[in-house]
Amino acid sequence: MTKRHFLNKEISLADLLKSAYRLMFTAKTMTDLFEQEKKITSKYVHATSRGHEAIQLALGMQLLPQDFVSPYYRDDSILLGIGITPYELMLQLLSKRDDPFSGGRTYYAHPSLRREDFPKIIHQSSGTGMQAIPTTGIAMGIKYKEETGIAENLEENPIAVCSLGDASCTEGEVSEAFQMAALKQLPILYLVQDNEWDISANAKEIRAQDITEYMRGFNGIETRTIDGTDFIKSYETVKECIKIIREERRPMLIHAKVPLLNHHTSGVRKEWYRDDLEECAKNDPLIKLRNQLSEFSIEDSEVETIEKEVVELVRTDFENAILAEDPKPEDTYKHDFAPTPITEEKGERAPSGKIPTVMVDCALFAIRELMTKHPEALLYGQDVGLRLGGVFREAITLAAQFGEKRVFNTPIQEAFIVGSTVGMSAVGLKPIVEVQFADYIWPGLNQLFTEVSRSYYLSNGKWPVSMILRVPIGAYGSGGPYHSSSVESVLTNIKGIKIAYPSTGADLKGLMKAAFYDPNPVVMLEHKGLYWSKIEGTEAAKTIEPDEDYIIPFGKAREVLLCNNQKDIPTLTIITYGMGVYWASNAAKEFNNQIEIIDLRTLAPLDENRVFESVKKHNRCIVLTEEPVNNSFAQSLAARINDNCFRHLDAPVKVVGAKDLPAIPINSELEKEMLPNTQKLIKEIEQLLKY
Repeated sequence: MTKRHFLNKEISLADLLKSAYRLMFTAKTMTDLFEQEKKITSKYVHATSRGHEAIQLALGMQLLPQDFVSPYYRDDSILLGIGITPYELMLQLLSKRDDPFSGGRTYYAHPSLRREDFPKIIHQSSGTGMQAIPTTGIAMGIKYKEETGIAENLEENPIAVCSLGDASCTEGEVSEAFQMAALKQLPILYLVQDNEWDISANAKEIRAQDITEYMRGFNGIETRTIDGTDFIKSYETVKECIKIIREERRPMLIHAKVPLLNHHTSGVRKEWYRDDLEECAKNDPLIKLRNQLSEFSIEDSEVETIEKEVVELVRTDFENAILAEDPKPEDTYKHDFAPTPITEEKGERAPSGKIPTVMVDCALFAIRELMTKHPEALLYGQDVGLRLGGVFREAITLAAQFGEKRVFNTPIQEAFIVGSTVGMSAVGLKPIVEVQFADYIWPGLNQLFTEVSRSYYLSNGKWPVSMILRVPIGAYGSGGPYHSSSVESVLTNIKGIKIAYPSTGADLKGLMKAAFYDPNPVVMLEHKGLYWSKIEGTEAAKTIEPDEDYIIPFGKAREVLLCNNQKDIPTLTIITYGMGVYWASNAAKEFNNQIEIIDLRTLAPLDENRVFESVKKHNRCIVLTEEPVNNSFAQSLAARINDNCFRHLDAPVKVVGAKDLPAIPINSELEKEMLPNTQKLIKEIEQLLKY
């Protein structure tokens, strides 16, 4: 069978049904084979589409190469429907090196696909419902490109499709996706497959209403409720919905009721807890389709020939997949980060004839230059739009200059703000997004960790996520427990993202440019207390604004203050970042050329060479942070220094930071007691120099 020949408008219904039956019988044969060979196939957990095949094939068979689809882990029939072969699916089932989705890195039916003649599939994770936000981000990106005039000229408009299990729709993040699709009227189809089971929990235990009833609360998403085991009805409904979305550019939802005829997964078997298996078997979509073939006078002999060919194909593909090459150990280290073109500092850092500019304006000017040059760049988040320009006014004037299509407010949805960048990046956009305070990043961490940071690695290099997440951070002016936190230790434990923490306006602008041109996700931590240099002792954060071409590569520390290693007088180096640069700079004034200060500028990647060089030069080291010390990034860095510089140390590496308390109090005296400052640091320096 040639690739999706059933999209030919001249095909007869009988031929369509035969094509569908071939694929449906393929899905069933694979399920049966995986069960027969469970000693082999259960090495890696998997689920199959048994019972869901009709609606899945009805969808997969109608998608175009310009479309995006996000199947979930029970959707192997969608994959068969778009043209993926059993052999390719089995390569993933058995975690082989040539697994076309992940190179042996993730589970069966967790696809990612970027082929010219196939619908596109971004990285799919196991977290139920997690695909809703990134896929809705795709639809938002498609609409953005159309509204700003940068969309590709295609005969038929692209759509996004998100497949969900009904149980996943109780997730809050799925609701965030529905809310944005309804609000923005995005070109997306949500396919909800409802088999009335979570794992062992039945629908009566876990939901107050089904998805059809639930969607009545989302004004603007039209719903179709169907028997998902009837292939003809499913095909007609999918066709109708896709036509509406392509032409009218608005969201639709199909609620397909289906039975679960196989195990939840290979590790959670149906016979352990199910008492409805016989009843569900009466609703088998394969039997229904077989009967429909008879209604179209398709001979039993022709059907038997199809079945025989499928059985031979599936068995042969399985035997070949078993023999396929396993991943090599060195493959483990590929695709953690996509190569960045920014490898050296360029441009003019301090052009003549300019006056110093506050950090917040350096960020504004950097984004303005980027958006002027790149129509694919856009900015969104809470309150960044025309009326306010961000709670720190860091985006002021941008909406007025570029319009509300390119700079816009979102609802209070940190998960959507973060996770939608996966989809935006996938369609070729460059999203710059904001979370108002570091304290509010927690609802977005699920998407940052599960979807954003792992996309490039688990898609085996197909889908890097190019985005900038701006996060105002740190304590400033009695902000209290919900506006003062430092969160870098959590973020640096998320592998697959880069993290900048500039301490001057020039560095903020240069790193913002580097982040934009980097194909990887970047978190830009921007200290609120340095934005305007209003705190005494932070005047040096205000710098001459670099020129438009200025750019700083990640992983290059800045030498704030240098001193020579003196024979008779002990010296030390302070490794720090953010506000710590100014506590250290002010403390150094109390010592006679004994202090060197290294500003990390980026926490991931880290300029280890410059850090170790400075420590070996001075033999004493303080790692200075605003975070509580225990279990922190700074403490981890101290351990790294100890491992690499032990023979050069004349004293233990000292970590100086905030007190180990749950939150920063709002009272100014309590805040002062908890946080580091210059005077506290001076005492620590004195003790270490005397060691």
